[in-house]
Amino acid sequence: MNIFQDWPEPIVRVQSLSESNLQAIPNRYVKPLSQRPNLPSENHQNKHNPQTAAIPIIDLGGLYTNNITLQAKTLDEISKACREWGFFQVVNHGMSPQRMDRAKETWREFFNLPMELKNRHANSPKTYEGYGSRLGVEKGAILDWSDYYYLHYQPLSLKDYAKWPSLPLHCRDILEDYCKEMVKLCENLMNILSRNLGLQEDRLQNAFGGKEEAGGCLRVNYYPICPQPELTLGLSPHSDPGGLTILLPDEHVAGLQVRGSDDAWITVQPAPHALIVNIGDQIQMLSNSEYKSIEHRVIVNPAKERLSLAFFYNPKGNVPIEPLRELVTVDSPALYTSTTYDQYRQFIRTQGPRSKSHIDELRSPP
Repeated sequence: MNIFQDWPEPIVRVQSLSESNLQAIPNRYVKPLSQRPNLPSENHQNKHNPQTAAIPIIDLGGLYTNNITLQAKTLDEISKACREWGFFQVVNHGMSPQRMDRAKETWREFFNLPMELKNRHANSPKTYEGYGSRLGVEKGAILDWSDYYYLHYQPLSLKDYAKWPSLPLHCRDILEDYCKEMVKLCENLMNILSRNLGLQEDRLQNAFGGKEEAGGCLRVNYYPICPQPELTLGLSPHSDPGGLTILLPDEHVAGLQVRGSDDAWITVQPAPHALIVNIGDQIQMLSNSEYKSIEHRVIVNPAKERLSLAFFYNPKGNVPIEPLRELVTVDSPALYTSTTYDQYRQFIRTQGPRSKSHIDELRSPP
């Protein structure tokens, strides 16, 4: 249970700071030297080293043909991406470009509403649902350069339309439609991930508590223009605490960076109407680290705002999460102690994004 009822300090909307035409960002957003993005050299590296600058792009259409060879190739590509990258883009994923564009446009309209209308949906750290501007409740913490909106879609027991935005018009219908399609895609990917582990198709889904009880929530990220992007981040380094994340990125403004195997930060260049899939900590634990939950962060832009939609597919809050027994052997002992998602997510809700420190704390003693 979250004991925090309110934020430790008055909330300042980053969008308001950006629109005030300030020349320097407040100290609350200036990262320590070791955490700053060092933009020129990283952009230079990505431009001239394309081998390390592209996460896999996988055509899911290969799964829905009668070509067995192509099906096997696609499954192998997904397996390799989950084990080596923890991130991959998917095309021919089943969601129409029109639905994707409509969802993004609806949220752009929301963030362009007058501040007093947006603030009617102001959130608290009790559930994080609604319009927010910070993660974590540590007083005096260095903050990220972003605002967001967070809402629950499923299970039905957590879904509360009163906490969804009421404007722009028809936004709830558009969100309902978008989230419904996201759940379908997540369920399909869960089946694929199970098969690629050599398990029954529904094994991971059952470990999440089943389809009816699995969690689905949406976080819409808004990254305003920043006058000093070299000093701050839109979202600090972290791995996602949940199960599976599907991101609808901003195709026009790159910002997501993934930590590569050599520890270099790789800027993801979204393919047209692709979705970005990444493994979360819960699946890393269930798979006994066969699948990787990779650290990532977001950089901001001095000339353009950026918006993205992250759909999180998570286990039921109170089911035990631990390495699946089928994957634990004498040669591959359980790497993690048991926890629940309710217990696990309290870390990021109280501490904010902290690299991969929490999942590392759950490693079983040698």
